[in-house]
Amino acid sequence: MSLTIEFLGHSGFILTDGTHVLVIDPYLSGNPVAVKTPESITCDYIALTHGHSDHIGDTVAIATRNNATVVASFEIANMMSDSGVKKIEPINHGGRIATAFGWIAFTHAFHSSSYQGTYMGMPCGIVAHIGGKTFYHCGDTGLFGDMALIGEIYKPDVAAIPIGDRFTMGAELGTRAAEMIGAPIAIPIHYKTFDLLAQTAEGFSPSGITVKELAPGESVSLP
Repeated sequence: MSLTIEFLGHSGFILTDGTHVLVIDPYLSGNPVAVKTPESITCDYIALTHGHSDHIGDTVAIATRNNATVVASFEIANMMSDSGVKKIEPINHGGRIATAFGWIAFTHAFHSSSYQGTYMGMPCGIVAHIGGKTFYHCGDTGLFGDMALIGEIYKPDVAAIPIGDRFTMGAELGTRAAEMIGAPIAIPIHYKTFDLLAQTAEGFSPSGITVKELAPGESVSLP
C-alpha cells in the first residue's frame, strides 16, 4: 500500500492510495496560489477542518459533481446537506468513522469557525488513515499540549502544520508542534497565501523531522 499527498495550496490536500481519493479543505476558487480548478478534482471523500471560507472553499461544487461524501463537524454537515450535498458524515472531536479507504478521526484545534456569519461548531484537526499511512492535518490552530498525545495515540507518518502566524501558529510554535507530534515528515501550511500571512517557511525547523515544503500542485509519495 502507498499514499500520495498532493498540496492544493493554503491548507488543502489531495490524498490517494491509488483507488480512493480524499480531499481536505479544497479552497480553490479565489485562492491566489491555487493551480487546480474545482472542475479538475475527482474524489470519493472531502473532509473539512472548520467553517471558514478559505477551508470550505469549493466543497459543495466538488462534492455534488463527484457524489462525494463530506466528513465534517455536525454544524458544517448540516449546512452541506442544506446546500444539496447528498452524502454527509457528521463527526466531532474524538470521534472516528470507518471509510472505504480506512478511517478518519477528528481532534481538537484552537481557532474559530463560522461561515457567512453563521456559527459552524468547533474547529477541528483531521487524522486520516489511507494507503496504510496516517496523515494528521492540524487544521487552523494555536499550539496546545495535547498535540503530543495526538502523536502518541495516532502515530502519524506525516503532519501538516500551520505556520503562517497571526491566525494560527507561526514558524517558531509550529516547530514546537511538529516536535511534540513526532511525525517523521512535516508539511508547512497556511502561509504565503495572503499578505497578512508569513511569506516563507523560514524558522520552521523541527529537530529530527524532515520538512517537506510543497508548492501548490507538488506532491510527496510514501511507499
